[in-house]
Formats: sequence, structure tokens, C-alpha cells
Amino acid sequence: MKAMILAAGLGTRLKPFTNSNPKALFKVDGKTLLEHSIGHLKQAGVKEVIINVHHFASMIIDFLAANDYFGMEIAISDETGELLETGGGVKKSAWFFEGAEAAIIRNVDILSDLDLKKMTDFHVKTGALATLAVRDRATSRYFLLDHEMQLCGWENRKTGEQRKSRDAASFIARAFSGIQVVSPAIFSLITEDGRFSLTDLYLRLAKDQKITGYPDEGSVWEDVGSIKQCSK
Repeated sequence: MKAMILAAGLGTRLKPFTNSNPKALFKVDGKTLLEHSIGHLKQAGVKEVIINVHHFASMIIDFLAANDYFGMEIAISDETGELLETGGGVKKSAWFFEGAEAAIIRNVDILSDLDLKKMTDFHVKTGALATLAVRDRATSRYFLLDHEMQLCGWENRKTGEQRKSRDAASFIARAFSGIQVVSPAIFSLITEDGRFSLTDLYLRLAKDQKITGYPDEGSVWEDVGSIKQCSK
């Protein structure tokens, strides 16, 4: 099984740490976010990982080499020339997933114990193009799902913005957990270029493709967005 860790972001919420370090090397409970992410993927049986890098990219590359790549086969997608956001970063890494049945994509700045193997098995069984881990938690931005957990839209309750991909009698609002499983077939459907978000991609594809929400019922989930919430 193959996976991608999205680690190229600037980590502005983790300043001042990220003034001189990449957010992937921020430590929680004595381990970097990158180590937490790699460990989570290892538990699911992932052996091959690609990591996109931009902000202080060489520090991430040196850290991986110094730790013998944590016993994994790790490729680097270098975005030092241009930060491509989540969608653009995934598109650039499409080559890595050739021949894979499914691919896990995970944000580096979340802590989670979601059973990734179970989620991947669900994704393959349902034949979805993409399966998004969603959680019933308070936030400002939500995916809107119908009662069969198919993606129908997105809303930002802070700004009032709402975008619909398809109609439904009623919606279930769930927060994205920063983890998704995609079928490699998705890459042939990406028409966007340059910088774009995965959210934009999923909202476009959900009009006629199966984009499914997966209940994240793990006991651990944390968005490491503030030093005040975490220990260095």
C-alpha cells in the first residue's frame, strides 16, 4: 500500500517555531509530527510513502536521512519552487501511485489513531473514487453529506459561504479529519493546473462521481494548529 504525507505548508499557525523550521518537525510528546504521521501509516501496513516539501525542505530531507527513513521507502516531491496547495501537490505526485489499488493521503499536522486499514478496505469495497474521513466535531468549515454519506457540498459557517455539488433533501455536516483514500483513477480526472485545493477538486468531481464520507470514530484526533495546544 502506498501513501502521501502533505508536509509542504508554511505552518503559519505554529509561529514562531516555523520561522526557522518546517511544521513537520514540530514535536508533540517528544516526537515530530512527521514521525507521528509515518508511524500511523506503518500501522496500516504502508511501506512506500511520498512526502511533498517546500518550507525549509532540506531540513525534512536531512531529518529523514539521519533516521534511515524510518525503515520505509520514502520519495520526495519537491515544491520549493512553487507551493502547490493540497490538490496541486497531489497531482504532481501522481506518478508515484501508478499500479496502486488505493492511496492514503494524510496531512502531517494532525494526530490521529483512525484505523487506516479498515478505512482503505471500506474504500475499495464501495468502489468510491475518493473516501474522506469526517468527524462529528465543532469547527467553522464542514463537508455537506447526504444520508448515504455522499459528498454534496461544503460550507464555511464563519463567512456564510456555501457551495453545492448536488441537491439532497437534507444534509449532514461533518468536519474533515485531514485523511483521505483515493483511487488512482482520480488522477486522470484532474483538469486543474498549478495551485488548487483538494476540497475544490472533490466538490467538482462530486457532481457525477462517488465521493464518500467515512465516519472517523477514532479516540484520538487533534489539529496541531497552535503551540498553546501542544508541547514542543
